[in-house]
Amino acid sequence: MMMDEAEVTTQVSPEMEQRAVQIAREKARSARWDLDVAVFFFAVLVIVTILLFQEVRIEIVAPVAAVGLAMGWLMGWKKGRQAYQRIHDEELSKLIQDSQRVVEEADGETIEEKIQKALRDWRR
Repeated sequence: MMMDEAEVTTQVSPEMEQRAVQIAREKARSARWDLDVAVFFFAVLVIVTILLFQEVRIEIVAPVAAVGLAMGWLMGWKKGRQAYQRIHDEELSKLIQDSQRVVEEADGETIEEKIQKALRDWRR
């Protein structure tokens, strides 16, 4: 009853893929807004404040603020997308390794044999 790697991959691949996507989304969502993006938003705020204190017209300050916010959002989106891809690949490979290990352990002995072995070891 030994399965080869192709059978294991095709049987659990959709579930593993779904799990890897879920984990990667959660982790990438938090990585999207890191310190670099926060510092950039703070710099935009400082620039807008300085322009307003220098009595620059609002027609100039408003586009500067809008462009700064858009650039910050794009930076966060790009970081999140990169983190998602990296985390997804890591999680998928980890899940594949775990499933292969489970299959290898299951090929060696049945659950009943494992329980009997554990009981024998416990009695000693």
